[in-house]
Amino acid sequence: MKIEDIKNLKIGVIGGGYAGATAGLALAQIGANVKVYEQAHASGEVGAGIGLRPASVKLFKKLGIFPAIEAVTSPSDYFEILDTKGNRINLEEWPHLSEGDEKHNTRMIHRRDFIDALTSQLPEGVLQYGYRAEEITDNGDSATVKFTNGEVETFDILVGADGIKSKVRTLWSDSQPVMQGAHAYRAVIDGSQGEGLLVDDNLRLYLEAETGRMIYFLPLRHRGENGQISFDITVPHDDLTWNPDVSKEEVLEMLKNFDERLIKIVEKLDWEQVNQRAAADIDPQDKWNSDAVVLIGDAAHAMLHHQGQGANSAVIDAGVLADCIVEADTVAEALALYTSKRKEPVQELQRISRESWNAESAGETAFPEKDKIDY
Repeated sequence: MKIEDIKNLKIGVIGGGYAGATAGLALAQIGANVKVYEQAHASGEVGAGIGLRPASVKLFKKLGIFPAIEAVTSPSDYFEILDTKGNRINLEEWPHLSEGDEKHNTRMIHRRDFIDALTSQLPEGVLQYGYRAEEITDNGDSATVKFTNGEVETFDILVGADGIKSKVRTLWSDSQPVMQGAHAYRAVIDGSQGEGLLVDDNLRLYLEAETGRMIYFLPLRHRGENGQISFDITVPHDDLTWNPDVSKEEVLEMLKNFDERLIKIVEKLDWEQVNQRAAADIDPQDKWNSDAVVLIGDAAHAMLHHQGQGANSAVIDAGVLADCIVEADTVAEALALYTSKRKEPVQELQRISRESWNAESAGETAFPEKDKIDY
């Protein structure tokens, strides 16, 4: 689209998480009039650590915000998969880490630091807190949103970045979160509580292949005097409650075959501070866009956490959407182009993430997507 046409676009982004904040940045940089509407009244992201893959790092460099990301991250070279006793099953460098002389290390970051870094880079006035979408109408060549605070806005483009329970997605889909029969118990702990296992900045997965029980050990050595560890226990479980309440004793019993150092870490956890969530995703969606409305991030393709691709896919969506608006001649063509570029590779990531890990897959590669997705 022509620069003057882009400047006249009024774009509303529903949801101020990773996808929404990155969309706000990318769309503002191409000159669009964009606002990001977040239902919370202030930044409140909590949770654990994530790894920002090389493709995401490249996008942040392109957007000129990498220094803000770099300041709250540690660089990682590889992902290692081990058995319950710490014997190596696989170790691989992150795909696309190096391009010529330039390196795009995966960056280990706490979720709160990530959202704060993103929102700190948004132009003033772009992020609007306290806006919950109540009613959404697709007008064909525009979309109208009525917010619970009584305000009504009509947009040339409406971007649904409102997560797994997306209100925007209900315009054309009644798809609900799919519970996948697993729990994740997550905590961020001081590095001094790591039983000597915090030795570098690389992600490790301890896998009990026979049962599917696993522990993700994600270092955050840049955080605090002793560094920190994002410690994630993921296990199959019949309880499908969204926020389960499982005792430490039950979890210790499930982990009884793991390295005694990992068991000691669990024993020392303040269980009241452990975040317990049931694992859920959504089925692949047939429709991602109309002529004026488009889905990005979890609204389009919420996936399980086993491959660590949810947040990465969300921010890449945002960058590709902005590129498509520049590349296409019309809004409708831009949104269709975005879907054509993103739908197939991301739905492949959804599929791979549902498969989780087993002895065969972990032994073959730490990155089962690398031969199918070129980023």
